[in-house]
Amino acid sequence: MNDEKLNLTDHFLIAMPQLSGSYFGKTVVYMWQHGDDGALGIVVNLPLELKLKEIFSQLDIAVQRPESGELTVLSGGPVETDKGFILHDDQRDWSSTLHVTDNISITTSKDILDDISRGEGPDNYLVALGCAGWSPGQLEQEIADNTWITCPASKDIIFSRDFDRKPDMAAETLGFNMAQITTDVGHS
Repeated sequence: MNDEKLNLTDHFLIAMPQLSGSYFGKTVVYMWQHGDDGALGIVVNLPLELKLKEIFSQLDIAVQRPESGELTVLSGGPVETDKGFILHDDQRDWSSTLHVTDNISITTSKDILDDISRGEGPDNYLVALGCAGWSPGQLEQEIADNTWITCPASKDIIFSRDFDRKPDMAAETLGFNMAQITTDVGHS
């Protein structure tokens, strides 16, 4: 018997076609935490009609580098939608930073936004409102039900601005594209 537990930290979840029509339809989720207590991730390809400059304005952050305010903010998931999550490749520690890997961190404190507004933040980052969460065993059951395809995460895909192509980009790391997947079940 294999006692090794599935750990999808630093992996992508690619939504299967049966999720279309739901919040997670055609999404790619970067998993930043997965363990006995459940799982947390950030949807990395669901843009909102919101620019970072609007977040800066709401938080009274003076923008010294106007181009930083033009970044599209993402909907990171249906949980804690009033909370900002900054997924980035900088290993500095802001007030609230979790280092997921040597290349990827997540920060939820305002000080990183202050640095971004001055052009002193991370080189690569995504700003998302909300996250995705699963209770213990829930994600494992969804994977067993073929709701998600999993693959190791890629920094290039995480920080790509080609949001529509991210599901195919992630699937291509496994040797196929999403058009090859169907929800049809064969009957004899």
